[in-house]
Amino acid sequence: MAGSSPPTLLVYSGPMEPRTVFTALVSVVAAYFIGGIPWGVVVARLIGGPDPRTIGSGRTGGANTLRALGPRGALVAGLLDVAKGAVAVLVSIVLGGGIVIQTLAALGAIVGHSRSPYIGFGGGRGVAPGFGSLLVIQPLAGLVILPVFLVVLVVTRYSSLASLAASAAGGMAVVVIALATPLPLGYLFYAVATPALIWLFHHDNIGRLLSGRERKIEFRH
Repeated sequence: MAGSSPPTLLVYSGPMEPRTVFTALVSVVAAYFIGGIPWGVVVARLIGGPDPRTIGSGRTGGANTLRALGPRGALVAGLLDVAKGAVAVLVSIVLGGGIVIQTLAALGAIVGHSRSPYIGFGGGRGVAPGFGSLLVIQPLAGLVILPVFLVVLVVTRYSSLASLAASAAGGMAVVVIALATPLPLGYLFYAVATPALIWLFHHDNIGRLLSGRERKIEFRH
């Protein structure tokens, strides 16, 4: 139509204002240290269970915490890990950050979860905080992730494959919602960057899946 212009994802409008730079910096740093809280290790110590780092893959994420602590302990740790991503994004929102800064905060929480400064830069794969960030940034897309994750997990018993499928589905759902509604196209940055980072942290799982060496989840503790 005359007088209209095609939408763009990001438009350069000169140097960032100092306040915007400050907001982005504080959001990312706060998100990293929030995301770095190793709830799997904390819960294990509180209930007297084995440290997830001492068994299985040595990771502190959901699948290995399930192996170490059983369903109840893993559920508590998992919900707290989800909360990390949600809180990280909420901090950026309180500071006045737009969708791009919110995305940077989500990425910071995922990196913190996977490279925790509190336990020698070990951690999980970033799925739980990624899901938490999605529940704040686009809750409707979050509804897509759960059935995808559960169906793939139950059918294949591969937690990593379920996580990869769910993160990809969440990203695609955000794209569809952003294109179908008046949402800023900056949401596409989140839709691409967040699943990409989660997949990056699953690189060894992907190798084992392709070679048939990936460990399956046992549903009985």
